[in-house]
Amino acid sequence: MNGQDARPGHDLPDGRGRTGLQQTGRDLAANPDVRVRDVEVTSDGWHVLRRTTFDYRGRDGSWTTQSRETYDRGNGATVLLYDPDARTVLLTRQFRFPAYVNGHPDGMLVEAAAGLLDGDAPEEAIRREAAEELGVRIGELEHLFDLFMSPGSVTERVHFYAAPYRPAEVAGGGGVEAEGEEIEPVVVPYDEALAMIADGRIADGKTVILLQWAALNLFLRPR
Repeated sequence: MNGQDARPGHDLPDGRGRTGLQQTGRDLAANPDVRVRDVEVTSDGWHVLRRTTFDYRGRDGSWTTQSRETYDRGNGATVLLYDPDARTVLLTRQFRFPAYVNGHPDGMLVEAAAGLLDGDAPEEAIRREAAEELGVRIGELEHLFDLFMSPGSVTERVHFYAAPYRPAEVAGGGGVEAEGEEIEPVVVPYDEALAMIADGRIADGKTVILLQWAALNLFLRPR
C-alpha cells in the first residue's frame, strides 16, 4: 500500500492514536443471512464512525447489497438514584448541545446519572459516574436490563441500574471539570418527575425509561 492509500484509523493512527478500526465487524458470522463485505472508517473524531457494506438475504431468499453507517462511542451505564423514604429521585441537569441544536429550548436536560464504561465493568463505571456527577457513593446496586438506545445508527448498549441513596451521604459531585462538565444535582419528588415527562421538562430517553420502571416496581405502595 502506498502512502496515498493509507487512511487514519486504518493504517495511520487516528486522532487518538488508533489503527485497525476497519476490522470491527468483519468476522461476524452468527447470522447466516448477513455477509460483511467491507468496513471503512469515515471520520477522524473522538469516537468511531464506520461505513459497512454487507450482503443481506431477505425473507424471499434473494440477496441484496446494503451499506450502513454506525457510530461507535462504546457502551454506557445509567442509574436511577432514589430516596425510598422521601419518595424522591436524584437527577442531574446539564447542557447538551446535540439536544439544543435539534430543537430543545435551552439544551439543559434533566437526566439520570450516566456515562461511558471507558473500559470498566458496568457496575464499576456507574459507581464512578454517580460519584463524579452527584457525589453519591453507591452501596446496594440493582441491575435492571441492558438496552440498545438507538440501534438504527449507534452501536451503544446501555446498562440500566437503580440504587437507593441517603441525602446526608451526598458529598461532592458536579462532574469532571477537566472534561468541561458542569453538572447540577436536582432532587425531584417522584410524582413530579412523572409530570415532568408529560409536559416535556424531562425529555431524555434513558431517564424516562428508568422513571417508568420505578412506576411499575418502586413507588407502588400507597402514601
